[in-house]
Amino acid sequence: MSSIERTIQVSFKQRVFFTQDVFGLSNPLLKDVLQNGENKQFPKVLVVLDESLHQAQPDLSRKIESYLASLGTSLVCPPMVLQGGERVKNSYFHVSDIQSNIDRYHIDRHSYVIAIGGGALLDLVGLAAATAHRGVRHIRIPTTTLSQDDSGVGVKNGINAFGKKNFIGTFAVPFAVINDFEMLASLPARDKRAGYIEAVKVALIRDTDFFEWIEREACNLRVFQPQAMQRLIYRCAELHLNHIASSGDPFEMGSARPLDFGHWAAHKLEQLSEYKIRHGEAVAVGIALDVIYARRMGYLDARSTGRILNLIDLLGFELYANELLHVDSQGDLMILKGLEEFREHLGGRLTITLLKGVGEGFEVHEMNDSVVVESIQELQRLHTERALRLPVEIQSPLLQNL
Repeated sequence: MSSIERTIQVSFKQRVFFTQDVFGLSNPLLKDVLQNGENKQFPKVLVVLDESLHQAQPDLSRKIESYLASLGTSLVCPPMVLQGGERVKNSYFHVSDIQSNIDRYHIDRHSYVIAIGGGALLDLVGLAAATAHRGVRHIRIPTTTLSQDDSGVGVKNGINAFGKKNFIGTFAVPFAVINDFEMLASLPARDKRAGYIEAVKVALIRDTDFFEWIEREACNLRVFQPQAMQRLIYRCAELHLNHIASSGDPFEMGSARPLDFGHWAAHKLEQLSEYKIRHGEAVAVGIALDVIYARRMGYLDARSTGRILNLIDLLGFELYANELLHVDSQGDLMILKGLEEFREHLGGRLTITLLKGVGEGFEVHEMNDSVVVESIQELQRLHTERALRLPVEIQSPLLQNL
């Protein structure tokens, strides 16, 4: 018997730029990214645009075409407009549609596919770009708070299949990510708020100072003060990139996903609600559930639990969803199936991130189902008591109910 073994090392550069009005004719950022430091003719570009953004900013397609025309580059066709939101990921059809245009317009590995939209659209387009020609250059322009501070700055692409979130997908580092803060202006409040919870999440497991900053700025964030939102997005994106670059497991070959704190229940809630509950809203409930669970298991003190729930509440999120108590035909809680689906998605041991304190995450490899159920029931009680109170005051009284 003989064998040949070599270690293959590949380095990736993940670049996230922050700007205003990326398609303004005086803004050179996208031009510089497309040229990539090379003094040559601009490459072909295929643009995919989120339908809700297209409707909210009807002049955007014209601005994109004018900007690229000013560079003398070839926009191979008018921007493809696709439905945004998680439901667009429930079919492979849209991936094939994008790949069909990649083939039709001869987009090669030195051309660009630019996705402009929320996290779900970026996931979809990223999968199409990563699998056509084994990978064409892909630029993400996230347009929601959630995608600018979390999903859009990562390296994951995917669609849903077989009743599971992101079952089909790839890891592929985008050529560049461009966060244009002006894209957030037309978002409804629900979508502006959604990304806050990912900042709370990463602060809880990595950065006490950031968590305390979010607490101090909660009132400004609640009314979407631009400077506060921009700082939150920047720091949250930075913490996510730090983890991807330095954790030693950027493509999740192991069993742990610390950045998915609160997500085991969130992913299942999205599915159980048929994606009526959006990702950020589901993560808020998932974090609240895991925080109460950690307190009940003796890992987290009551004061820290109250601080966390108060902040989530103050930022405008619900702490409970009725889907937590949905049961199957045998009468079993369906949310508990999320634990096995979470484990199976990575393989290996079940690994759940919990908290010992604010800014101090740790991992467990089993969850006590009975305590999970008790935690759900406690969330339900808090939700009921909150509904009976007067409108939420600046200092939420949730702590006194713990």
